[in-house]
Amino acid sequence: MGCPKLDEGDYTEKLTKIIQNNDIRSVTIVRMEVPCCGGLQRAAQNALKASGKFIPWQVVTISTEGSILENA
Repeated sequence: MGCPKLDEGDYTEKLTKIIQNNDIRSVTIVRMEVPCCGGLQRAAQNALKASGKFIPWQVVTISTEGSILENA
């Protein structure tokens, strides 16, 4: 969990190591509809690519009111 707008640094390296060093079978990226949360989604996607593993993943987008807008 994090906020690319308020937190320092990029999550890609940390997420890549987590994926590489663990037996992760799937990844669900849960993000808010606000544009800055796209940074978290990009970091997770880049980490999946950098890990060298093929892991199924999906993105769930949540509205600012808390309802699910998109489940892709």
